Amino acid sequence: MQTLKVELADRSYPIHIGQNLISNADLLLPHLKRKHVAIVTNTTVAPLYLDKLSNTLQNAGVKVIPIILPDGEAYKNTETLNKIYDVLLQNRCERSTTLIALGGGVIGDLTGYAAATYLRGVPFIQIPTTLLSQVDSSVGGKTGINHPLGKNMIGAFYQPQVVLADIDTLKTLPPREFSAGMAEVIKYGLIRDAEFFDWLEANIDALMALDVNAISEAIYRSCHNKAEVVARDEHESGERALLNLGHTFGHAIENAMGYGVWLHGEAVAAGTMLAADLSQRMGWLTAAQVQRMHDLLSQAKLPLDAPKLGVEKYLDLMQMDKKVADGKIRLVLQQGIGKSVITSDYDVEKLKQTLLLH
Repeated sequence: MQTLKVELADRSYPIHIGQNLISNADLLLPHLKRKHVAIVTNTTVAPLYLDKLSNTLQNAGVKVIPIILPDGEAYKNTETLNKIYDVLLQNRCERSTTLIALGGGVIGDLTGYAAATYLRGVPFIQIPTTLLSQVDSSVGGKTGINHPLGKNMIGAFYQPQVVLADIDTLKTLPPREFSAGMAEVIKYGLIRDAEFFDWLEANIDALMALDVNAISEAIYRSCHNKAEVVARDEHESGERALLNLGHTFGHAIENAMGYGVWLHGEAVAAGTMLAADLSQRMGWLTAAQVQRMHDLLSQAKLPLDAPKLGVEKYLDLMQMDKKVADGKIRLVLQQGIGKSVITSDYDVEKLKQTLLLH
């Protein structure tokens, strides 16, 4: 097992990465206020891991309340959030009750937001079961739900007590979901860690073959990068926004196609290539660098061609982005492999040229 820490003063917390962590009660018990938890999961993950986690806790004397939600991005909304509140209220859960998110990014975001708002704040723990949630959404305290007009527009910054990234859960992950997670892994190399990008190029075959050592290293280095950024900019007032490479385009794709039609990582991959195209038009990336990005994302079996929505549709949806400031769409663009910038200082006509192709 490897452990690193998100340094946030009195709200710092560990991220444990390894195998069979769900069966290790000692990783969870120190983070419970009392022996009473509600496990939030979904209809896909529950048959696989709910009993295993429940038994781990119950054998340690912890009372467990299961909350099983429907699976999918389409359910990341107010209605589903209320289902969590309903169970918590029906069971008279108190501020000392810990919520445990057992699932992917949707479950983590929903559970975290429920924890931030139920009784004005109860503790929660992240046990991410997808690659995307292990390397990205479970770390950093971003929680929330979608609105029909925009993705993740309602939420709160609320940090977990601990994150358990159990690599064994990736054995049951569909290949498409694993590839979606790779988009976020590759993102860290692109925005701030050129050496990691080189490592990914050299190890992509091992990663796609689910080599445990390669996956462990990729998760650790991804979490290390994110933890450093979050520690310096918890509330995304500056540097943390760089973690949104490809996301402004990607969120527009998810919204336009219908939440869940494109997986988040798939939309981010296509959005990353749109950002690369604009960066090249701005003279910030060479054709060779764009090709490297294309080749690695392609080897991760990710879709790279964004859907043809039309310029106006893209711009309209991109206006519904949390990074918009003074009515201007701010974008994360590349100035090289391992170097990114968030800027509104780009040529709008060049942006339209990029979007015109899609």
